[in-house]
Amino acid sequence: MRRIITISREFGSGGRELGRRLSELLHIAYYDKEIVTEISKRTSLSEEYIRQITEQKPVMAFPISIGRSFYPIPDPLLDQNQTIYREQHKIIREMADKSDCIIVGRCGDFILRDLNPLRIFVYADMDAKIARCRERGQEDPPLSDKELKQKITKMDKGRASYYEFYTGRKWGDRLNYDICVNTSGRSIKELASILVRLAE
Repeated sequence: MRRIITISREFGSGGRELGRRLSELLHIAYYDKEIVTEISKRTSLSEEYIRQITEQKPVMAFPISIGRSFYPIPDPLLDQNQTIYREQHKIIREMADKSDCIIVGRCGDFILRDLNPLRIFVYADMDAKIARCRERGQEDPPLSDKELKQKITKMDKGRASYYEFYTGRKWGDRLNYDICVNTSGRSIKELASILVRLAE
């Protein structure tokens, strides 16, 4: 039976690092940014644009209503969103069919639900997420704690909206996952060593 792990994560929670460490310990493929790169190749859209699209709920135009009749407006932006999701769905299925793997984000737990993956949700309290973002040092220019908190909140809200739009499920709801991991004040390396026993 194929061994598949999906990781959904709050921004700054360390979910990506946890996925990489599990991949190394289990000696299985790891897919995260590789999914975006492949979508970009297949759609000729930039990776940055695709990342933005897959971190927020699609924006839809409202139909024009005259009396009791509704006239849908062609919506190129929504069509592009749907195209990206379809390619993402196809790529994730191909990756899971090819070998044992870890899929980070992008509705992987829902897309691969028939394969019964081990579904992990990674979260942390705000102070821990701010500290982890600071450790990564990717903010240019550097953000204040208030600005960083706003960014984290915005990213998590976008991920939740995207997930809920395409799956009809609530992002972060413990009922949608097999394991929920709080990384606050904990070593990702140690957590990976514990989790690997459940995945073997």
